[in-house]
Amino acid sequence: MSDASTLPPLRILLASPRGFCAGVDRAIQIVEQALERHGRPIYVRHEIVHNRFVVETLEAKGAIFVEELDEIPDDDRPVVFSAHGVPKSVPREAERRRLYYLDATCPLVSKVHHEAVKHSLAGRQIVLIGHEGHPEVVGTMGQLPAGAILLVQDAAEAEAVAPHDPEKLAYITQTTLSVDDTADIVAVLKRRFPAIHGPHKQDICYATTNRQQAVKAIAPRCDMVLVIGAPNSSNSLRLVEVARASGAPRAALIRRAENLDAIELDGVVTVGITAGASAPEVLVEEVIAALARRFALAIEEVELAREDVSFKLPRALAG
Repeated sequence: MSDASTLPPLRILLASPRGFCAGVDRAIQIVEQALERHGRPIYVRHEIVHNRFVVETLEAKGAIFVEELDEIPDDDRPVVFSAHGVPKSVPREAERRRLYYLDATCPLVSKVHHEAVKHSLAGRQIVLIGHEGHPEVVGTMGQLPAGAILLVQDAAEAEAVAPHDPEKLAYITQTTLSVDDTADIVAVLKRRFPAIHGPHKQDICYATTNRQQAVKAIAPRCDMVLVIGAPNSSNSLRLVEVARASGAPRAALIRRAENLDAIELDGVVTVGITAGASAPEVLVEEVIAALARRFALAIEEVELAREDVSFKLPRALAG
């Protein structure tokens, strides 16, 4: 073990809030409690949240992850829908097969689904700001028939989108987007379609917003920002983009401590650390412990907000 007095110094700015949000915590609890109540195995459609550590931890407890319901061989075992939400065709298929299912969709995603249905019932076509192929976007677009929702991914697509009737139009957004990028896209839509309806409160969730604001606060003071999260995690990828846009010369996404070997830290004096909303705090602790073996650390926690949000479990598990 290296003598701490001989190690080079490294300052860590630890962004707060970081890591798990209420929707992720709820989704994981649903799987864990379903396992306790019903035993092994429990099937989960899609990764419950976008983090391999979480998925593998639940697999060890008896969860089996599938991408589609037709991969489930046993109609007698429960299935959980992931936090990202599902198209309406998925619960319909579960009901056709008489599968017992638990919906772990984040309540803030469900709010967007309700908005989409409400706008459709009011005769409005909908513009969804989001990333094509992301499970949340697939689930939201699947709430309504094809053509009812137009997907826009950036300002250029907002400039080109062609609704049926500009006077009967609304927009909704994926919950894990960049706050600043989304504001730019919304500005284009409002300029082109002054009558467009938007949400009463922004669709981007509180946790995404808070984590981005915390990264904005530390990025100008850092030589490098490390975001702990998965490469298929939208909110984690956005944190990397926000760090770079906010003044960090370098920013990188890492899954966990073992990925530090690929990060060049020579000459780095200050490192910012945050974690995406689906990354557990144990992975943050793991990264800091790995850095402590190489550097003499001085850690400063930079807190931008305190979160006390929690979501109720489904009634089937609440009793």
